[in-house]
Amino acid sequence: MFERKVMKSLKEWKQGMAPNYAALLEGARRVGKSTIAEKFAKDNYRSYIKIDFANIKAEVLEVFDDIANLEVFFLRLQMVTGITLHKRESVIIFDEIQRSPLTRQAIKYLVADGRYDYIETGSLISIKKNVKNIVIPSEEYKIPVYPMDYEEFLWATGNDAYDLLRGLYQSNQPAGNGVNRKLMRDFRIYMAVGGMPQAVQAYVDGKDFAQIDRIKRGIIDLYIDDFKKIDSSGLVGRMYQSIPSQLATQKKRFLISKATAKRKTNKDLERLSDLLDSKTVIPCYNVANPSITLSQTRDDDTFKLYLSDIGLFTTMLFNASPKTGDNIYAKLLSDKLSADLGYLYENAVAQMVTATGRELYYHTWDKPDSTHYYEVDFLLQDGVKISPIEVKSSARRNHESIDVFCKKYSREIKNAFLFSQKDVAIDGRLKLKPIYLLPFMLEELS
Repeated sequence: MFERKVMKSLKEWKQGMAPNYAALLEGARRVGKSTIAEKFAKDNYRSYIKIDFANIKAEVLEVFDDIANLEVFFLRLQMVTGITLHKRESVIIFDEIQRSPLTRQAIKYLVADGRYDYIETGSLISIKKNVKNIVIPSEEYKIPVYPMDYEEFLWATGNDAYDLLRGLYQSNQPAGNGVNRKLMRDFRIYMAVGGMPQAVQAYVDGKDFAQIDRIKRGIIDLYIDDFKKIDSSGLVGRMYQSIPSQLATQKKRFLISKATAKRKTNKDLERLSDLLDSKTVIPCYNVANPSITLSQTRDDDTFKLYLSDIGLFTTMLFNASPKTGDNIYAKLLSDKLSADLGYLYENAVAQMVTATGRELYYHTWDKPDSTHYYEVDFLLQDGVKISPIEVKSSARRNHESIDVFCKKYSREIKNAFLFSQKDVAIDGRLKLKPIYLLPFMLEELS
């Protein structure tokens, strides 16, 4: 079991919100929700019962036919599981709760009873789809679960460099060419493997990148199959699969019609909503007025999409062949891929920012007397100011857009950053940082 930051959120819930609220771990499939819930139960309770509604025995399922009489319900549950529950010392885990809507509805009464704590896990959009005929309980404390971030990845792989990286960031001094190359290679390993626990475990176990790639492709296939269950047309899956190619074309926004190969319809908007609810993607919205009220001027019709996991993005990026060979991964790790892969690094930034609980925004505006436009990749709120971010894969000499942005919105800006593979430097108002230092810039945001 890997060390995960979400454990801290669960401890805060247990100490301050239970027994008045059930904890609901939300996230895409295969991000580790079930494992996290069970590990937390083992470490923090005298006993626990885990009910997996995706794989439940008939005699256990029968217990849930009638939850009205809680005395009988708890007695039957303990009998069929063989586990004794202790008042205020036990927790019941409802895994894949979306498969049992009536159980989710009963959370209100289970929590009100007060005898035990409850942890729910839910995956994909079915947690929303399966609530049409029930009353959604307000007694749920939602805790997002993301793929493993870079720090969690380093914990898992036994790399103790994270505090050293923080010190390097705080010094605001270059690491030196040799050290920077080594640190960037470490970070590209994370980009290649990603943060899905299965893929990380394979890397820790010494599997080669071809084997790790097969694991990631299996997760992608699982997502596509899930999308088909809620939309038999397959168009939700097409939207998902089109994300790398749409980012590669460097357009202003994600085009539904490009993914579906037909004119956008109202049904497509519903499909897009399902895709966003799946937590397998990260939306980044264009804003009309870059200021501290970013959310107030966001354009819901103009957005980009990134994948929630950089490792899955890397696999999908090279999806033209049946498998991504070790050769491609070797070139990625040594930074010898010929293409300009700035959007690959953009996805890494999007994932790291999202893991801190922040929403993503960007800004585009027309160039005077030109058919082209300026674009700043990301805008982050920083106290009463904003901090724009530009992302480059390698060369960072050309950063016209963020330079113009800093002049146009100088009163709104606290700091301006350009993240790339290059070492620490300063270019006017622009702070140049290697991408592995991004987490520490995020820690400093007000």
